[in-house]
Amino acid sequence: MKQLNSGKIKNILIDCLYDVLGSLLYGIGIICFTAPNHVAPGGVSGIATLVNYVTDLPIGLVNFCINVPLVIIGFIVLGKAFTAKTFKSVIIMSFVLDYVVIHFPLYTGDVLLASLFGGVAMGAGLALVFMRGSTTGGTDILAKLIQLKAPHVPIGRMLLILDCFVLLAAAVVYGNIDASLFGLIAMFASAQVMDNILYGLENGKMVHIVSVKNDEIAKDIIAHLNRSATILKSHGAYSGAETDTIMVVVRKTEYFKLKTLVHSHDPNAFMIVTEAGEIIGEGWKPIDKDN
Repeated sequence: MKQLNSGKIKNILIDCLYDVLGSLLYGIGIICFTAPNHVAPGGVSGIATLVNYVTDLPIGLVNFCINVPLVIIGFIVLGKAFTAKTFKSVIIMSFVLDYVVIHFPLYTGDVLLASLFGGVAMGAGLALVFMRGSTTGGTDILAKLIQLKAPHVPIGRMLLILDCFVLLAAAVVYGNIDASLFGLIAMFASAQVMDNILYGLENGKMVHIVSVKNDEIAKDIIAHLNRSATILKSHGAYSGAETDTIMVVVRKTEYFKLKTLVHSHDPNAFMIVTEAGEIIGEGWKPIDKDN
């Protein structure tokens, strides 16, 4: 029992550490870069930035006040496990925004640079929070609640719609369309950095190869790319011939070498290339239920 409790406490402490570090990075993006340059990215942080501009209320406090009713509804509808972690992250982030990052120097130079660097910092911060199975609340909870009523609508599209409303509001509050455009840039930078941190080291390309030289190609994949491959039994719909298809997953940096290798054996080989968003298993990211 003691060992179980110590393991649970250790996980909670690690969760909090990730939340603090993530909140610091996220807060730097908001407080030091986007807010001083009148850029409001989407989500609750964007709303909090606009409210701060109009009323001078602290961004962290506004963020907390918006999230509290959402977390309460989420607790009732979505369950305790999801909302408990989220509420912890919301409290830490709101505190860091108003009492820690507020003392950091502000950047008030080029708005484009502020949008890009603000987005990068926010994306890195969110990635750290998401790594431990938590969220920063806000539109994440709202989208999940709306999806219960409209399950056919993807969450990503739901978040995009909600963020668009925030960007339109930014144009009205700041009195120019540039605020929306720079907010969009910050959102894009944030999403790219977050995805690259969460999945960038484990993504790649999945390639299906159909060739009369499958055996030679498979041997060279193992020998020169240090990758394994799977041989799938295939049946040509047009030719009616029984054949094999090689399926292999490589990193993006290895793809050109694979294509060259295949071409050297069979210039007429047929290749289907698709993006592999996350690859888990031997030779890649280990299977971990917590990540």
